[in-house]
Order: sequence, then structure tokens, then C-alpha cells
Amino acid sequence: MTRLAPLAPAGMTPEQRAVHDIIVAGPRGQVRGPLAVWLHRPKLAATAQALGQYCRYDSSLPARLSELAILVMGQFWGAEFEWWAHKPLALKAGISAEVVEAIRTGQAPPFAHDDEAVVYAVMRALNHERKIPTPLYRQAVSVLGQDSVIDLVGLAGYYTLISMTINAFEVMPPEGTVPELAAAHGG
Repeated sequence: MTRLAPLAPAGMTPEQRAVHDIIVAGPRGQVRGPLAVWLHRPKLAATAQALGQYCRYDSSLPARLSELAILVMGQFWGAEFEWWAHKPLALKAGISAEVVEAIRTGQAPPFAHDDEAVVYAVMRALNHERKIPTPLYRQAVSVLGQDSVIDLVGLAGYYTLISMTINAFEVMPPEGTVPELAAAHGG
């Protein structure tokens, strides 16, 4: 159970309702997960959802690579809601089931594409080393291009915020969903 109940539209302030309506009218189509938490603070929700809109839908990264990066972040943080929400999107975008399972369990994924291997390596470096070592940075720019490296780092920051929000406010997938990351994180 989440620590903050979602707001019902009828009980929202005008500011909350305005942000709610923007989110619902956009590509997400609904307010759930961390967005529902942030809606308690409408200025935070408005700013964060705009960044999320860019990171998910408007960046230079194709969906396949952004969804891969999101799964890496969700797994790193043990954010069950994020994993639940993005695993099907990653599979639909073309990430193989074998790669998804390896990420879930913390194993080395069997990548068939260089761009996926580079995205994974960059995300892992940012999470574990808190930087991108120079050789990996050069490889990432060579494979992905400078714009996509910038967008990938932005996505990493945004999904750190998402994952922290999910974990801090105990945002969980719908009732009846089997947790997939708990066992991988020793929980």
C-alpha cells in the first residue's frame, strides 16, 4: 500500500487538477505511480511530468533504448512499480526476453546489438561508479551520438527521481501482481 493515497479529481485544488488534466491529455493517458505522489505538490508534478514527457517520448533515444535504460534503473533501485510498468514496454519495443530476465536477476545480458550493450554499460557505470569512464564515454558517443548520450544521462537522472519516489512512498504495482525484483534484491 502506498504511503500517500492518490487524489480523487473531485477533491483536487485547481492547480492539482490542471496538472492532472495535462498528464491525462498527454501520451501517458493517466496519472499513476510516482505522478500520483507528485500531484500532492502540483508544481513538482508539473515540472517532473514535463521532464518525463521529454525523456520518454521526445528525446533522441528510440523507445527500445530508453526502455532498456529504464529497466536498468528500475532493477538497480529495486523499484517494483517501475519494473512492472516498463517490462512490457521494453519487450514490445524489441528488447529480448533473455536480456530482460538477465537485467532482472543482475546477470550479464546477452546483447545482440551494440547500442543496447552501450546503453546498459553507461547506465551501470552511472549507477555504480557515478560517472562514465572516458573509454566508455567515447564508445557511447561513437555508437549512440552525442545527443543521445546527453539524453541518456538525463533519462538516468529522471528515473533516479522516479525510483526514489517509488521506494520512498512505497508505490507498488496493482494488487495481485507478483513482485519480480524482490527475489533478485534478496527481499
